[in-house]
Amino acid sequence: MTTLRFKVAIYPAIAAAVLLTGCRVGPKYHTPPATAQAPPISYKESPTQFKDTDGWKVAQPQDAMLHGKWWEIYNDSELNALEDQVNINNQNIKEYFQNFMAARALVREARAQFFPTASIGPSYTRSRSSANLKNSTGTGGTSAGAQSSLISMPLDVSWEPDLWGRIRNTVDAARFQAQISAADLENERLSEQADLAEFFFELRGQDALQALYASTIEADKKALDLARARYETGVDDQISVVEAQNTLQSAESESINLGVARAQYEHAIAVLIGTNPSSFSIPVKPLNAQPPAVPIGMPSQLLERRPDIAASERAMAVANAQIGIAYAAFYPNLTLSASGGFNSSSLGKLFDWPSRFWSIGPSISETVLDVGLRTAGAQQYTATYNASVATYRETVLTAFQQVEDYLASVRILSQQILKEQEAVLSAQRFVDLETARYKTGIDPYVDVVTAQTTLLTNQRTLATLEIQSMTSSVQLIQALGGGWDRTQLPTPSQVSAAPSKADTAIQK
Repeated sequence: MTTLRFKVAIYPAIAAAVLLTGCRVGPKYHTPPATAQAPPISYKESPTQFKDTDGWKVAQPQDAMLHGKWWEIYNDSELNALEDQVNINNQNIKEYFQNFMAARALVREARAQFFPTASIGPSYTRSRSSANLKNSTGTGGTSAGAQSSLISMPLDVSWEPDLWGRIRNTVDAARFQAQISAADLENERLSEQADLAEFFFELRGQDALQALYASTIEADKKALDLARARYETGVDDQISVVEAQNTLQSAESESINLGVARAQYEHAIAVLIGTNPSSFSIPVKPLNAQPPAVPIGMPSQLLERRPDIAASERAMAVANAQIGIAYAAFYPNLTLSASGGFNSSSLGKLFDWPSRFWSIGPSISETVLDVGLRTAGAQQYTATYNASVATYRETVLTAFQQVEDYLASVRILSQQILKEQEAVLSAQRFVDLETARYKTGIDPYVDVVTAQTTLLTNQRTLATLEIQSMTSSVQLIQALGGGWDRTQLPTPSQVSAAPSKADTAIQK
């Protein structure tokens, strides 16, 4: 009879739970359109939109996208070695990796809700009743002043079936959040890699400026020697010597100042690769490179290439899952629980068959009054989802803006460099002519100073433009997503898995 009652009580509850676990309330997720209009066929600033590409290296059509180590496009072995160190030793990347591992652990925590929980709590109690207790019946009950022992070995099991999809939506939200963390990791990795490349070219640019000033100082010294010789022979007056000295001293002062920026870029690179700046240095080597032809692909590919867009899209999926969790709160919860074990006053008889006890049964709970709490919660998460859609579309628009910005920058700078190179040649011709006229006594030395200043200004402008051109190409690659694409985003099943040996080794 006891067995029959057990079956009657528990089997219908289990059967109902199994049938209802297929239910799932809440909206089904679909990725909304990224923009009001379909992406254009080509970028407005794309090389295909311009006939004049002089000075501008254009990627071949077959070079649709960058892959993997995008910095190798610059063919600089020193940069390649530094970038490899960034991926291993950069502390910000390590922080984001640990955040990703924590997000993966949260997925496994959420999945644990699918299964029953069991707990065991053995206990021992020794007690004595009051001596002033009276037994009104005269028989049975606890004798006054009696002592007793109770040894208990209980096992409690409970399970809440996922009737309305609350747990499934919770797990999905955790999985999507882990994917966001993975995309954030890749976005941070790309940012650190791009910063290193920019700092590297900035440092090499300072070396180029230093070389420029070294040659300028050498020329100014020769000009000062000429002015002194002319003054000492009475051909020229002392003011020419003073002007030559001032020109030399100004160039020397500006040359010294270049060391400030170079030192700061070197220190920044040391931090990026996880090295103490006090023990790190980069040999002097002037910038002597031109921006490579960067394959930009189609605008429609941009949505698949940027990790920040992937993270923003996954945030919408998280918000959608949270709406499902909020809707599940409107439905009753079913809990199946069971308890059993052994009780005895004697340790020797604890596991005897008569010492057993058990209880089992389902319970259902439903909130009947919450003064609009659940409705407000559902409205909150719906608003959060709508906000995430707007954030996603803004992220996409910003991505297109950045690509167009840096395409324009690379193109315009390349054309400006050509004109500035012509200006440098003209300024050098100006210096040569004025120096010749000064030597023959036709023009005063102040005209030579003017020509020298013009030449130095043009040369410095050219060097600065070349630095900007290299850093703009890095910024363009970053805007395009580097060598990443959405296929590298871990799947929901991958983020649900326990850490691999490689992941554990990285954590340690």
